Amino acid sequence: MKNNLLSKLPILSLILLSLIFSRPGQASTLPGQGEASHLGVASCASGVCHGSVRTRTATRIPQNEYVIWSKLDHHRNAFKTLLSEESAAIAYKLGLANAYEADVCLDCHADNVPEERRGDRFQLSDGVGCEACHGGSEHYISSHTDPGASHLENVERGLYPLDEANSRAKLCLGCHMGTDKKIASHEIMGAGHPRLSFELDTFTALQPAHYVIDADYRENKSSPDSVTVWVIGQLQAARQTLELLSTHFSTGALFPELSLFDCHACHHDMSDQRWRVSDQVKLPPGAVRLNNASFVMLSPIARAFAPAEIEPLKIGLENLNLAAYSGESFVDTLDMLQASLDNIETSLTQSEKISVRLLKDLISIGEQGAFRDYVEAEQAVLAIDLLLSETDQRDATADWVERLYISVESEREFNPESFLHAISNNRPAL
Repeated sequence: MKNNLLSKLPILSLILLSLIFSRPGQASTLPGQGEASHLGVASCASGVCHGSVRTRTATRIPQNEYVIWSKLDHHRNAFKTLLSEESAAIAYKLGLANAYEADVCLDCHADNVPEERRGDRFQLSDGVGCEACHGGSEHYISSHTDPGASHLENVERGLYPLDEANSRAKLCLGCHMGTDKKIASHEIMGAGHPRLSFELDTFTALQPAHYVIDADYRENKSSPDSVTVWVIGQLQAARQTLELLSTHFSTGALFPELSLFDCHACHHDMSDQRWRVSDQVKLPPGAVRLNNASFVMLSPIARAFAPAEIEPLKIGLENLNLAAYSGESFVDTLDMLQASLDNIETSLTQSEKISVRLLKDLISIGEQGAFRDYVEAEQAVLAIDLLLSETDQRDATADWVERLYISVESEREFNPESFLHAISNNRPAL
């Protein structure tokens, strides 16, 4: 049911986590930026490797990973999207000959490594294939099947550690949010590209898993629970937003990169007066707000894990929005917020009580009318759904969650009062 409901969105054991997960930036080299050659999807697709049509049980892995990817994974069709009429129209408006040969499109819709790093069986038309996520296989393709080779040894040879929540978040956000080298800019969206939205745990769940988390997996790799993946994803999204702000506000252009602002602060009917006084974003009427999607969940996360960071976060986010509005430097604010994010991460623990506390806090914030922007409401619904599942209350609250999803089904028709009504009325007892 979760996947069916999530499809309505417009797009697409107490553990000390600091002992399990890498610190931010441990996997500093993303798959597309390494030096290893990418040998191509065909190099992984043999029936005795990852191309078995049936799940194997006698080996450590199912060996049908290629089949799952080629038939069910949306990343498989990333390049094909560039052949569509919609992509042709976007390319025309941007002054490009076409979308399927333009680096600005290929950088996220394919494994667009330089020519000199493409093996004989490499094809751009494979889209976002194996090595786009797992890293160029030149140095690990032979050794990673060796029963004696550890996961760490394969990582040292170039395999990207997707099991680590931080590394996975950094990779996914590289396209689903952007980096200093590639971003779905306001110009690109103005030409017709959809708005990007992302949440790590949800988007992980929406893709068909081509791995099995069994005892062998847990022994050799990280296997974080969903709440942990959600929190790590939120922290990394905030970090990446800060990096983008630092990069794109220092260009000296007349207008900063407008894709970093909330689209719906401008793109709504002039008669739809949505501005309200906000404790979180202290800006005057008519001010264009930053896109708050990467920051909106930080307050409840801080209350759950690091209460000492609540006030620094509040002050930092206020100053960030004010600096972006006034055009003043926010270097000190970026450093302050980065320190808060690091302090929260080092404080992470996981337990049933934490999940319940987060859930109640999020719902309470929603009932107070805080999620007035579409991007905030969208992130809130995804988080509430996840936390209900983690606390075994999802089935009992299915009708209520359905109404929440309906309230954010269309960003064009989103109404803050309707969302407030959905989250407040007939809420089941938790």
